Amino acid sequence: MPTGFLLYKLLTLTVNALSFPVLRPRRRPAGAPSVSVLLPARNEAGNLPYTLPGLLRQGALEVLVLDDRSDDDTARIARALGAAVLPGQPLPDGWLGKPWACWQLAQQARGEVLIFTDADVFWEPGALDAILHELERTRADLLSVWPRQQTRSLGERLLVPLVDNVLLTLLPGPLTRLPLASLSAGNGQLMAFRRACYFRISGHRLVQGEVLEDVRFSERLKARGGRLALALGGDLMSVRMYRSYQESLHGFAKSLPEVHAQSRLVMAASWLLYLLTYTVPWFSRRRELAVLGLLERLLVNVRAGRTRPADLLEVLLTPLTPLAALPVYLLATRRRYRWKGREYQR
Repeated sequence: MPTGFLLYKLLTLTVNALSFPVLRPRRRPAGAPSVSVLLPARNEAGNLPYTLPGLLRQGALEVLVLDDRSDDDTARIARALGAAVLPGQPLPDGWLGKPWACWQLAQQARGEVLIFTDADVFWEPGALDAILHELERTRADLLSVWPRQQTRSLGERLLVPLVDNVLLTLLPGPLTRLPLASLSAGNGQLMAFRRACYFRISGHRLVQGEVLEDVRFSERLKARGGRLALALGGDLMSVRMYRSYQESLHGFAKSLPEVHAQSRLVMAASWLLYLLTYTVPWFSRRRELAVLGLLERLLVNVRAGRTRPADLLEVLLTPLTPLAALPVYLLATRRRYRWKGREYQR
């Protein structure tokens, strides 16, 4: 099974390497729609001074920041940098924090295109023009973008690159263009909607109680006749999701049960498969499988544009990744979890 699994992933990676769109510098399309960039922010004082200035220079109709009842200087910093800040309302029953924050933002936005983005995403000059060009090229109702992952510490490098690996090796990108809802993906770090479609399908009310709201939104949009498109951020967008191994543990554990159908048995089988594929071959005679595992991670990094020397050396961590991920799986079995200072029950 590990050999077949790895060969499937390499085949999928080959397809995606040849076909997955990447944002590139473009001129803003003639007659481009007006854009509202919407940023939900809860305790983001550490990120906004670095990410918000680049976003404000993109030339959007408006940049709205929702201060989701932060305990720090999120609102003051956002205002000082020049963004319009909305005060967040109390979390209603049946809603999770991020969908509720996004829904509040959407109701105040004026643009024909609504772009939801996270506070830890870095926008380079021309990023918004590239997004609008890709929306026009694909005629999508929703374009979801994967910014390039920034990993600066060893703890980040152990787990964060799995984001690119999952995207590029498990689902062939061309299949997501089919109208089947099950063939969907989404990334809440950047989701650009055409306003008319967003409100036609009830906006974030559609996913108000979903932990994996980005993927579920993509699925339900397609199920209601919407068109989905995906892209990599390339040189125009990057993100630093987590700043330590400990932070990444809790971040990934939050959504892991949703990815595995809320089944502990499926999660256990998933972890065992990864252990047999990437770690065990180094202690057996199946060294060719071990080498293929390294090759896969190298090719994922190259396709994602993570080609600095430290990023390439990161490939050597591949046999350790399943071991480093074990605490994520264990945390994911808990019925209650905390995220952004709020406590939730699965």
